[in-house]
Amino acid sequence: MPHFNGHDTMNILLASLLPEDLALLAPHLAREALQVKQVLVPLNQPIEHVWFLEGGVGSVVAVSADISPTEVGIFGREGFAGTALLLGAGISPHEIFIQVNGHNGLKIAAAPFLAAVDHSRTLRIALLRYVQTVITQAANSTVSNAHQRIEARLARWLLMCHDRYDSDDIPLTHEFMAIMVAAERSGVTVSLHVLEGAGMIRSKRGRVVILDRQKLEELAGDGYGQPEAEYSRLIAPFGKLAPRIAAA
Repeated sequence: MPHFNGHDTMNILLASLLPEDLALLAPHLAREALQVKQVLVPLNQPIEHVWFLEGGVGSVVAVSADISPTEVGIFGREGFAGTALLLGAGISPHEIFIQVNGHNGLKIAAAPFLAAVDHSRTLRIALLRYVQTVITQAANSTVSNAHQRIEARLARWLLMCHDRYDSDDIPLTHEFMAIMVAAERSGVTVSLHVLEGAGMIRSKRGRVVILDRQKLEELAGDGYGQPEAEYSRLIAPFGKLAPRIAAA
């Protein structure tokens, strides 16, 4: 398990830190290959590690005995898993796992992470700014799920995954997309056909190819763009925002 050298990382949040703040974390970070479905933060158990992704897409899922799992957020190399630890909670009411092509993650144990945060006010502020973008994303999801048609909700989530994935060809199953948009798989299948018929995407078995991002952004409307703009404002440029949204 190679240790992080303190300089070379694809994680945008880590790369944005002040050198002295990154130096507090670097000796305790270890790079590890991540696998699809690997759990980073278990449900309702003590958080033992914080993970900074360097690629792929992580999924934050609400799990209930009465309803199907519902995705409440996603993140990639712009953020980290374990925000509950930063906020003093110690455990998370959500399960967090790798959903798309794991790539690598930088892992740090809870104790040195909290020690670094306690030592540096600027580090704590930088990480809390990321939490602000997570809250903004969750609020945006609530509004989108309450007011937008499934096609627009699906367009929004596809754009969010596209922001976090280097290729236009994204490994996404119908099952995952149903969790993403809080809908039945049959509804997702119909919506994919609508988007495909409009030339926005091409749907293949277990994959979605983004063909026309601008059309997807137009369909997603106000459901997409605010969390991404908030991240760019608070931390660093992020995503593949078209000029129409980036200038808003």
